[in-house]
Amino acid sequence: MSIDSIFVHKMWNDKELSKMVNGGIPFPMLSDAGGKVGTVYGIYDENAGVETRGRFIIDPDGVVQGYEVLTPPVGRNVSESIRQIQAFQHVRNSKGTEATPSGWQPGKITLKPGPDLVGKVWEVWKTEMAYEK
Repeated sequence: MSIDSIFVHKMWNDKELSKMVNGGIPFPMLSDAGGKVGTVYGIYDENAGVETRGRFIIDPDGVVQGYEVLTPPVGRNVSESIRQIQAFQHVRNSKGTEATPSGWQPGKITLKPGPDLVGKVWEVWKTEMAYEK
């Protein structure tokens, strides 16, 4: 979502994003003309009429699960955003019985939260790194 029009979003997806992410981004882009949504999330600068670049991952219950706000000259990584969405979906589907370590990808080892994991995350991490070699 940005303050750009849906026509600018289409051009951006067709001419740019589809070259960075095979087939373009797999979700709709929305227009926040006037910055109403950006104001709610604290990223719209009314005086300048611009939004700071922010990414918010909101679950089906409307709860913000993750966010990132960057200054305009710093680029974002669409593939990383998709990876994080997949990780949040995996954790939600597991009903909290699994957690995803840093850099987790679908099909990779997950963590089982609990007292037995405390102080032993590195062992799981070491096993995963050895498995990838």
